[in-house]
Order: sequence, then C-alpha cells, then structure tokens
Amino acid sequence: MAWRRVFRRDATTVARSFWLRCSHEEPLHRLLPLLQGVDSMSPWYPCPLNTLHSSKTSRHFSSQGWVDPPAGAVVDVPLAQTGEGIAECELLKWFVHEGENVDEFQRLCEVQSDKATIEITSRYKGKIQQILFVPGDVVKVGETLLKIMLEEKEASVPSVESFGDTNSLNSHECESNSQYSLLNEETTRGVVSTPSVRHLARKYGLNINDIKGTGKSGRVLKEDVISYAVSRGIVVESSSSLHGVAEEESLFQEEKTTQGSSTTDGPTYEDKTMHLTGFQRAMVKSMSMAANIPHFHYIEEINFDALVKLKEAFKEENTDPDIKHTYLPFLIKSLSVALERHPLLNSSFIEETNELILKGSHNIGVAMATPHGLAVPNIKKVQSLSVLEITKELMRLQQLAAKNKLHSEDIAGGTLTLSNIGSIGGTSGTPLINSPEVAIIALGRIRKLPRFRSDGAVHPAAIANVVVGADHRVVDGATVARFCNEWKSLIEKPQSLLLHLR
Repeated sequence: MAWRRVFRRDATTVARSFWLRCSHEEPLHRLLPLLQGVDSMSPWYPCPLNTLHSSKTSRHFSSQGWVDPPAGAVVDVPLAQTGEGIAECELLKWFVHEGENVDEFQRLCEVQSDKATIEITSRYKGKIQQILFVPGDVVKVGETLLKIMLEEKEASVPSVESFGDTNSLNSHECESNSQYSLLNEETTRGVVSTPSVRHLARKYGLNINDIKGTGKSGRVLKEDVISYAVSRGIVVESSSSLHGVAEEESLFQEEKTTQGSSTTDGPTYEDKTMHLTGFQRAMVKSMSMAANIPHFHYIEEINFDALVKLKEAFKEENTDPDIKHTYLPFLIKSLSVALERHPLLNSSFIEETNELILKGSHNIGVAMATPHGLAVPNIKKVQSLSVLEITKELMRLQQLAAKNKLHSEDIAGGTLTLSNIGSIGGTSGTPLINSPEVAIIALGRIRKLPRFRSDGAVHPAAIANVVVGADHRVVDGATVARFCNEWKSLIEKPQSLLLHLR
C-alpha cells in the first residue's frame, strides 16, 4: 500500500527523493530493485541502469534516461498532432533526402492540413536513414514520416559510480548493454530504396523488407518490386519475361495506343482524376456541414459614395508605400461596431448540446481565393483594433494565404465571415454558412447606377448589394434586418463611426 501511494505521486518529486536517499541514507544496491521498474513495452528495453526516468506524464520509473535515446539508435519521426480535430495531413514537399545529415530544429518537410500549412522540424541530430512518404501522400497523425539514425552527443549522462560501490551493478549493466546492442542492430536493419519505390510497394500491398534488392549495396529498385509482385501473382505478367519498369510502361503505352486507334482516328482526350487536398478538402467538409443548416438570405443595397471619397482621402494622405488602403478594413471595423449592438450574429451554435455561445471577441473571417483553394483566415479581436491595424493584419493574412503559409491559429476561432466576391466579379451571391458560425455576409461589386436625390434629380451613385446568410435555427429575419440597417448606416455615413471608437 505504501508503494502504491508513492507511485501516484509526481514522478519528479519521487525521483528527487530517491537521489537524496542514494547519496545520504541508503546504499545504492538496496535501491536498485526499486529503480528497475522498466516498462517491458518501452522501445528502449532492456537498458543500462545508470539514470533515472523522470516524467510528469508517466506513473512508473525507469533506469534509462527518457529524453535522449542512445547514439546510433534509429528513431521514428511521426506526424504529430498539428491542431484540434486534425486527423491527417497532405505531404507537400521534403526539405531533406535520404543519407543527409540533419541538426536539431532543422526543417524536414512541409505538410498541409484542412486548416493550415505546417513545417515539421527535427527533434534530433543525426542522419536520415529512410523516408517513408512522397509528396502528395496523405499521412495520418501518428504515422512515421521518416527514420533518423542519431549521432553521438558530446554531453554524457552521469554514471552511478559516483554513488559508491557498483561492482555488482557493472556485470548487469554490461549484460543489458549487449542485449540493447542486439536490439538496436535489429531495429536499424532496413532496406535502402527511394520514396518512389516504397510508394510503388505500398501500392501493391507489399512489405519492402521482403523484397531482395538488385541495385548497388542491395538497393531495392522499381524492377525488383515489379518482379516480386509478378512472382506473388499480384501483377499479371504481360510478356514472357519482365525485365523492368520501362518494358511494362512501353507495353502499357502500346496497348493504350491500340485501343485509341480502334475507337477513333482523331485526337484523344483523357479524363484526369484530381485528389482534393488541403483547403479543398476543408471546403468539402465545411460545405457538407452547411448543407444541414436551414439557411435564409437577406438582401440589402448600400450606397458607397461617402466611403469612396474617404478611401481616396486615405490614399492621398498615405505616406507608407507598404500600406494599400481598400474598402475592406473599414467594412470590417464597421461590422464589428454593428455586432456590439447585435451580438446574436457573433455566436456559435452547438447542435449536439443545443447550446448557443455568444462570442466575446469579434474574430471576423475574410474569404480569400488562393491558387491552393479557398482559405478563410480571421482577424482577431477586431473591436480592439483601429482601421489601420486591421489594414496591416489583413495584408499579412493575404500574403500568407498566397504563399500557402497560413498557420492554424490564423484560421481557427472565427465568429463571422465576410466574403468580398465583388473584388472578382458578380453583383450578388447566396453564401453558405461556415459552421459553427451562424451568419455569413457576401459583398457584391460596387457599380455606378442611376439613383434619385431627395429633390427628384437623377445622379450616379456607387451601389453594392449585400447578402446576409443566417442560420434560421438561431436567428430570425427581424434580427438580421436590424443588424443590416445598423451596418448600412455606418457605411453610408462613415463619420458616425467616430462616435463609437474608443
């Protein structure tokens, strides 16, 4: 019972007490049975009894140091959790290659989740032994991306010799080291091949370790994979003998040409299959969720004459060449002021618990069309930012989106989305809600249209259509109408916005 209580204590505290007992109260040989709580499932078992395992997340002891595997060991580098709810990522590109030496914190690869693009860095210093995926592959969280053989570190771990007589320990330590060497030799034994060859082996469902390589130093070639697949009956041999991938490809091309000539003598047009990745997969997911939301749309017409003049005044007074003034920052700021009076539109609906969360921060998302798909980063805490600060933040997000470098924190946490479809074209649209938000706004193109003054005279006016899409489970039409009237007033009379600024 006493030991049960001790093991439940914080591991660091218990380890410290053991060290004190070793050096002041108890002989080391009486404590060794207590320190040999090595987990048999650990990848470093058996291990030398020269350090204490101390981890706040563990509830047992080990005599092996936890943080650093021994030199020469081969460690797996898995795809770590890149964000809440992220189960897989697409591998975009590698920054390293097999056989290359890497340092700690050196970039290894770049991956893209549904929400952001992330660079994976190395935790270790060593040599790249094996790369398991090729660009374009979808890697699940926890799967091994590559294997690294560790280099010997300059710093050594303190030995137990400083704690007294350890003659009885040395024999056990040597035995453990020899056992570990055998284990490490088995672990580091691998197959030399390129990522494309491994990809081909996975395509056929083969274990590349079962394939005998005919290349230099036993390297497994594509021909070896094809030949092995033929011998197992996975691939049907298309000729009397299979000498390599080049022959197979030529036969495939010849067969395709024969089929094409038999159907038509004109040009052939082939279908192309595209795998949705990154932001495209995120759009599939979010729009599938939006299909279950009962939408209604409210359409309003807004006069931009005053805002057009204000923008021109900003451009004339601008002394910073890096700042480009547009309508969008002012629209975002005025939108935040309107949300303060109508907080229901700045909320999230949790369908599972039938709860509505009124968000404190105005994290307004801006839909951006990029070469990599639709991205919706958001500007955090708009109510505490000036129009100039919003302009700078918007430019930062646009630059990152164009380079496919948005971080997960740039995308997560949005409370309301604004889609400026008019910057590309179109006078109006019916946007779909970005769940779990309850509203989205689409802004059409600003056009010069004839309108009547109060005296009946016709004049040209800068007019844009605004469409508000809302979740009818949470928001009714009257609430949206009042909100839109408030926002419209701030846009048509921008000087009134000064009354609401802090």
